[in-house]
Amino acid sequence: MTDLNALGFNTRAIHAGQEPDPVTGAVVGGIVQSSTFAQDGIGQLRNGYEYGRGTNPTRDSLQAQLAAVEHGKHAFSFSSGLAAEDSLIRAVLRPGDHIVLGNDAYGGSYRLISRVLGPWGIEHSAVDMAATEQVAAAATEKTKLFWVETPSNPMMNITDIAALAKLAHAQGALLLVDNTFASPYLQNPLDLGADIVVHSTTKYIGGHSDVIGGAVVVRDDELAEKIGFVQFAVGAVSGPMDAFLTTRGLKTLGVRMDRHSTNAQRLAEWLQGRAGVERVLYPGLEDHPGHELAKRQMKAFGGMISVQFDGGAAAARKVAESTSLFTLAESLGGIESLMNYPSEMTHASVKGTELAVPENLIRLSVGIEDVDDLIADLDAALGKL
Repeated sequence: MTDLNALGFNTRAIHAGQEPDPVTGAVVGGIVQSSTFAQDGIGQLRNGYEYGRGTNPTRDSLQAQLAAVEHGKHAFSFSSGLAAEDSLIRAVLRPGDHIVLGNDAYGGSYRLISRVLGPWGIEHSAVDMAATEQVAAAATEKTKLFWVETPSNPMMNITDIAALAKLAHAQGALLLVDNTFASPYLQNPLDLGADIVVHSTTKYIGGHSDVIGGAVVVRDDELAEKIGFVQFAVGAVSGPMDAFLTTRGLKTLGVRMDRHSTNAQRLAEWLQGRAGVERVLYPGLEDHPGHELAKRQMKAFGGMISVQFDGGAAAARKVAESTSLFTLAESLGGIESLMNYPSEMTHASVKGTELAVPENLIRLSVGIEDVDDLIADLDAALGKL
């Protein structure tokens, strides 16, 4: 049997957990829709399968794939990214524990931590995670988890994962990295010292805007046992069809991310200096404050761009509502280009808080279309300012 860990990313993404069916030889694994599994006797399970909430062959294949591409040992596939985050927090924290997270975190994550888990007793502080002195100052003896997105959503800030891992471990805390924007193809936080990686697999891993899912990947056996127990006890697992669609998407992640990244780089460079544009936030640009760090810890710079406009909220809203190829919609990471106005859409839940997104900002999820067509679409929208 070939050691998958010795193989390249695309090979692992295509082959990990994807052995041909032993009965039929089918190259693509089946979708095992069954909720329960026959036992050969009381407690005599066939290959460990008992009930779909606990284990399912289609989900197991995806989990093997996720662990392989993130250089992890254990992976867990959930029904959504937020379900993954909720189960993870409940697995590793207890009432009275404290989280240090980014002051530009995804609105849904902040809502979960502040409004759902806050009343349960989980405390938090929101700081600039790229400023280690702020992170160190925010940590207390109760801090058990450092939570970072890099690149962050939607401000595109870059955080030094290795430096933050050292800081977290000196504090006796764990480091969690939300790797959704970068994807496992561009960045592997576990290799840089992180303890936990989370994904909204809805985004780049699924890649086709047709499935909701989330994932947690770790190396530590004890940590994995805790996460696995909560996943089984709470039951927020991905269904067989969702797992199958995510597996299918993951197989082409590498080639898609190459195109997302080259398109976004070209588009970001084009946007710089356009009339009405105040600032282009993309780590692939040399004037981005995290550019050099991103070059060190990422393979490329990804498909996400944020743009701020001189004309304030009115200009941002006008552009967001004036494109034809960029579809105004929530989410990101699909093959098609999407336009989002975070202040009123993905980050509406943090409006009026320290995490509020500037009202003159739009977020672009750059797809894999022909980039000249995307430029022409934005050019026409900017012409309406």
